[in-house]
Formats: sequence, C-alpha cells, structure tokens
Amino acid sequence: MAQTSSQISGVAQRYALSLFALAEEAGAVAAIEAELKQLQRLIDESDDLRRLIESPVFTAEDQLRAVGAIAAKAGMSALASNFIQVVARNRRLFALPAMIRGFAELAAAARGEVAAAVVSAHPLDAAQQAELAATLREIAGKDVAVDVTVDPSLLGGLIVRMGSRQIDTSIQSKLNALELALKEVG
Repeated sequence: MAQTSSQISGVAQRYALSLFALAEEAGAVAAIEAELKQLQRLIDESDDLRRLIESPVFTAEDQLRAVGAIAAKAGMSALASNFIQVVARNRRLFALPAMIRGFAELAAAARGEVAAAVVSAHPLDAAQQAELAATLREIAGKDVAVDVTVDPSLLGGLIVRMGSRQIDTSIQSKLNALELALKEVG
C-alpha cells in the first residue's frame, strides 16, 4: 500500500510540476490555481464526479468526454481544460486531487508561502480561518496558504497537513484510538 501511495505521489508530482511550468510560462499561475481549487470543490461536492475520477470501470473515452464537459461548463481556461483532458487520456484521473494539492504547494512556494491543507468537521468562518492561519504562520515561520475543506465524518476538530507534518485533532481519530485501546484491554 505504501508503494502505491508513493507511486501516486510521484505521478501527481510530475503532472503538477509540468502544469506549474506551463502556467508560470503563461503568467497564469494564480488563475490556474483558482480553477483547480474550483475543480477540487466540485470533486468534494459530487459523489458522481468523485466516482468518475476514482473508478477504473469508466473507459478513458468516457472520462475524457465527462471532464471535457465539466471544464467547459465551469468555464475553465484552455490550459486547465487541456491539462485535465491529458490526465484523463492518460488514465491518471485517480491522482487528480493529489495533482491539485501538488500544484497548490508549488504555487505557494513560489509566493514564499507554505501550503496547509485543513480538513474541518464544520465550515470555518473568516475569523476562525484568520486565527488558524496566524497560528500556522507562527509554527511555519512564514506565510501560510490555508485551504480548508469540510468533512462531517470527523465529527469535530481539525486535521492539518503542512508539508510532511500532520496534526489530527479530530474527534473521529480520538474515537478510533479509544476503540483500539479498548480492544487491546478486552
């Protein structure tokens, strides 16, 4: 499993680097980053879209048609649309969320920031996001680009990924740890 995860990371990183180089050359890093964030929101909100990109059952042609239509409907730039279609044509849609994260990290690094992916059980208001960004800035020692997603299955708390660090304060993780400890005792 770890080998598969690192293979996905390798594939995702290569694609993210390629897209970043093209976006930088076109002077469109911020625009592509915004379009990819919008695409990630669509993936997070749609079980059907998530199934489309994760399932090997769909043919490359089906995936290509679907992501082409999604990109057109979302009004994505030619660069972002072409990128997503190349990913689909090469049967790499399963790694698209990791590619999006990789691109965001590259864009943040280019701006002198550290990217932090935050998963919250509930939506964070502006004040909470500002406080979280300030705390992470103290930890990282530089500006932090915070990308917040919501996952109600956490029940409460946060999971923060910043570089190779992960801080998990979610209630779900604590319940899982408690369940494991109880199984060991009983």
